[in-house]
Amino acid sequence: MNVCPVPRHLWGLVALYGVASLIHFSHNAEYIAFYPNMPAWLTREQVYLVWLAITVPGVIGALLVVAGRHATAALFFAVYGAFGLDGLGHYALALCSQHTLAQNLTIWFEALAGTTLAASAGWFAWRHGMLARATP
Repeated sequence: MNVCPVPRHLWGLVALYGVASLIHFSHNAEYIAFYPNMPAWLTREQVYLVWLAITVPGVIGALLVVAGRHATAALFFAVYGAFGLDGLGHYALALCSQHTLAQNLTIWFEALAGTTLAASAGWFAWRHGMLARATP
């Protein structure tokens, strides 16, 4: 078992991405009619359900930390953060210039926070997972 605790900065990045994700999904849900070229079948409620679903790896990561499985927890945090890149899919539907400033800010806040979390958590998982295998 890996005894290296998850560093405080990683918890900060989990929290930052959680806030960024909630802001983007809330904005998307509440202003869905104003996001360019969004599918007509997509509802406000469905957007919130997707947000709940992508939060699951973050919750599992936190539970794994409590269980002492720090490197595995960091892998779940990396997956959680990687979901932040999904917001860039808005640009497959419409150009950046076709989105409002608020839409662009929430999309990029989520993408940057998620990428930072994924990279940092992935590095922690790799580094400490390797160390755990190397120690007797």
